[in-house]
Formats: sequence, structure tokens, C-alpha cells
Amino acid sequence: MAHSISAKKRVRQNAKRRATNRGRRSQVKTLTRRFETAMSEGDAKVAAEQFQGIVKKLDKLSNTSTLHKKTAARKKSRLAKRLNALKAKQPASA
Repeated sequence: MAHSISAKKRVRQNAKRRATNRGRRSQVKTLTRRFETAMSEGDAKVAAEQFQGIVKKLDKLSNTSTLHKKTAARKKSRLAKRLNALKAKQPASA
């Protein structure tokens, strides 16, 4: 348990930041699940819209240091790779 006033304040700040970061990461997971749903349905247009939302959120989180910049870049790259594969399949099957 923290004893000094500054240590107690630090505990409060850390709890607040932890809650904020947890919520932000949860939003990314929710957006990713929506993207996954669109991908499984094979709807490239909806998946592309979802991808734009994920990219926007990841860019914001990497700028606020909730996520490391390279982690955000890796996630965007992997999702883009899957989206491009779906788009490549779409015209061939249509």
C-alpha cells in the first residue's frame, strides 16, 4: 500500500489510465470482430468500411501511446492483407 501522498496520487492516476486504455483496446477488438463478420460473409464493401474505422482507431491509439506504433502498424497490415485477398477473390467469383 502506498504511504506518501504522491504515491497515493500515482495509484489513482494509474487506475484511471488503465481503465481508459482498457476501454480503448476493447473498442479495437469490437471493430475487429465487426470486420471479421463482414469478411466471413464475403462482403468486401462492408469489410472495407470496417477496415477504415479500425485504421482510424489504431492511428489514434498509437498517437496516444495506448498502443505501440509498430503494434498498430502490424495489426493494420494483417487486416489489409486479408481484405485485399477477399477483394482479389470477389471479381473472379462474381
